[in-house]
Amino acid sequence: MYSDIVKKGVEKTPHRSLFKALGLTDEEIERPLIGVVSAKNEIIPGHMHLDKIAEAVKAGIRMAGGTPIEFPAIGVCDGIAMGHIGMKYSLATRELIADSIEAMTLAHAFDALVLIPNCDKIVPGMLIAAARLNKPAILVSGGPMLSMNYEGKFRDLNTAFEAVGSFKAGTIDEDGLKGLEEAACPSCGSCSGMFTANSMNCLSEVLGMALPGNGTIPSVYSERIRLAKHAGMKIMELWEKDIKPRDIMTADAIYNALRVDMALGCSTNSMLHLPAIAYEAHSPFKLDYANEISSETPNLCHLAPAGEHHVQDLYAAGGIAAVMNELSKKNLLKLDTMTVTGKTQGENIKDHPVKDYSVIRPIDDPYSQTGGIAVLKGNLAVDGSVVKRSAVAKEMLVHKGPAKVYESEEEAIDAIYKGKIEKGDVVVIRYEGPKGGPGMREMLSPTSAICGMGLDKDVALITDGRFSGATRGAAIGHVSPEAVEGGPIAFIKDGDIIDIDIINGVLNVEVSDEEMAKRREGWKPNEPKVKTGYLKRYSKLVSSAMQGAVMLDD
Repeated sequence: MYSDIVKKGVEKTPHRSLFKALGLTDEEIERPLIGVVSAKNEIIPGHMHLDKIAEAVKAGIRMAGGTPIEFPAIGVCDGIAMGHIGMKYSLATRELIADSIEAMTLAHAFDALVLIPNCDKIVPGMLIAAARLNKPAILVSGGPMLSMNYEGKFRDLNTAFEAVGSFKAGTIDEDGLKGLEEAACPSCGSCSGMFTANSMNCLSEVLGMALPGNGTIPSVYSERIRLAKHAGMKIMELWEKDIKPRDIMTADAIYNALRVDMALGCSTNSMLHLPAIAYEAHSPFKLDYANEISSETPNLCHLAPAGEHHVQDLYAAGGIAAVMNELSKKNLLKLDTMTVTGKTQGENIKDHPVKDYSVIRPIDDPYSQTGGIAVLKGNLAVDGSVVKRSAVAKEMLVHKGPAKVYESEEEAIDAIYKGKIEKGDVVVIRYEGPKGGPGMREMLSPTSAICGMGLDKDVALITDGRFSGATRGAAIGHVSPEAVEGGPIAFIKDGDIIDIDIINGVLNVEVSDEEMAKRREGWKPNEPKVKTGYLKRYSKLVSSAMQGAVMLDD
């Protein structure tokens, strides 16, 4: 076993003495050493209970004959980081998480890994590490938060964000605002809509790296503890059979993930994370696949923010296995892909029909014939841009309007709250991309302000930054090339007419090539907003959003 390099032979006497300083017995040292990577902390509601998950995982490992050794991973709460400098660090921590797991695993010669994340960048960060290290690994998350019925409607974090816009517009008072604050996030777990965390936890099942139920079993259900124990037992089977992440996260598995992504209407952030995972897994991937797959994948679910259902409803309706079962009726999945169950996806989903067709629509009666995410291209987004099509009002699928341009998220929010945005406008926020931000902030605050003020059917928002999984409306992000790299978004002026056609995947600005060339003359990008520390290094190495904002080696 790999861990023999730190425990076998006379030369490893000092190493064994250190293991014994940990309280390990000779019997424990002789067994496979399984790294249990827990992102438990006291700042993320989705992570506050991960110590319970880790204890269950370790129990499972011991039952199956391994020695679990726990070490931590960091995590940022996107909700708390939203709307200030903290959000610049959120996406950037994905690479820190992957790098730190690589360092800990190789430094201590772990034989296999159980990965315990729950929220936004932590899930893909751990999957990136698994693909890079290519040691037997399994992921088990902390599960989704519950949604609570308050005043006749089930609420979530997005409720609280949009309530701010409603309060500013005078449609609710302070008591109403306070009531929604109390009701929005009623339990531990990843925020309850099909936001980024739940999107990635669900797609972890589809990629084959998590056991069935990982994405949807609510955080407070005891079934979640049992799932964690099974994950602990299963890692020993994966180790014994030498089944590794790159055996699982193949090009076909990525294809399946995109299929289910479209059917579920996942967060646009999945269009950052799936390319990044594919990059580390050495699996071919082009973002253009998204539109090809979307064009023939029906959208079966409208979970918040696209609709009124939450992940607890998806769980009760049969979960991700049921969604995949429904898609398989039209041969839309590659069902011979390997999974951490030791079985194929086809075997996993065979006996999991849909239990509630009001939550998971029948394959012959979907919400739409095309998927939940669209990639738009044109002279404003030469390399591409991304929108959560399923969360866009029909009135905004095709829109033309004048640009109102802002150099930062803060400037845009100030303008929105001061009533400077009018019906028909296209809000443009630039210098918020991976390099230019740096860190590619989520723009939930401005989109929530627009929606909360009742403008989501009249106003579009475009940025080289990104949007939260909780965002709804005609919010188009990932515009590439970004402003700091001289992308066309850097040269838009107030009043330029922007032409959006989400149906046909087009994003253009009505400015001639000659005029655009004139605007480029003598141009210099804005100064970086952060010039020190990790973000300075990050901005020099990070790739385009269309490449998954990965850290390039050269």
